[in-house]
Amino acid sequence: MAARDGDDAALRTDWAGVTHPRAGAARIACLVPSITESLFALGLGPHVVARTGFCVHPRDAVRRLPKVGGTKDPDLSALAALAPTHLVVNVDENRREVVDAARAFVPHVIVTHPAGPQDNARLLRLLGAVFGRDAQAQAIAADVEAALAVLDAAGAALPRERVLYLIWRGPWMTVSRGTYVGATLARSGWDTLPDDDGARYPVVDEDAPAWRVAARILLATEPFAFRERDAVALSARLRKPVHVVDGEWTSWYGVRAREGLRALAAFRASLQR
Repeated sequence: MAARDGDDAALRTDWAGVTHPRAGAARIACLVPSITESLFALGLGPHVVARTGFCVHPRDAVRRLPKVGGTKDPDLSALAALAPTHLVVNVDENRREVVDAARAFVPHVIVTHPAGPQDNARLLRLLGAVFGRDAQAQAIAADVEAALAVLDAAGAALPRERVLYLIWRGPWMTVSRGTYVGATLARSGWDTLPDDDGARYPVVDEDAPAWRVAARILLATEPFAFRERDAVALSARLRKPVHVVDGEWTSWYGVRAREGLRALAAFRASLQR
């Protein structure tokens, strides 16, 4: 086992640079919805002891799990009472002060931060290596990489467009090109606006140039639940194409990406047709 631990140390190193030991009888708490689903896909469901209220996949399986609040404001007392040995978090989705507080009672905190869909393989192999699901992780990672190839092909075959991808209203908010969402859209041939704001999730003022420059507007179904009626109203006001996009296609990583990337590729192609 020692030789194996040494050989796969790079796989077990998280985005914070921490190399985690291979786990035995793990009790896993996860504050990242897409990773909760991935843990179940890797066969680790019996080891997951806590989730957030936004961890909704796989629907039937997660219903039995205790909820410890949201991604930004989990109940640390409830989390501590479940005695997790491992806590899986994400730089974008979880607040640093919450994670630092959890370190006081969780022995192993696994930090993730995929910058784009190309990082899904690393994420899956990290989970597989730490929790002893190497073969399952490799199989899913290969499928996700195949899905990314489909998205790349769709993006290469179509004219590039600049788009405004909205994730919130009141105020209007979008994503920067440096986010996982922005990187995923770029692989499909869509470059998000503004070109360079500095913020990861910029506020879009009503008079911002992005409204005028964008070839089309994309409304995400999460975190704000935009609906078709919102697209119809905004399209009538702006006199340009506005579409609702399933937020899971662009923002959920791990196992969900094997479906999401293919669906995004098909959606992108359908609009061009």
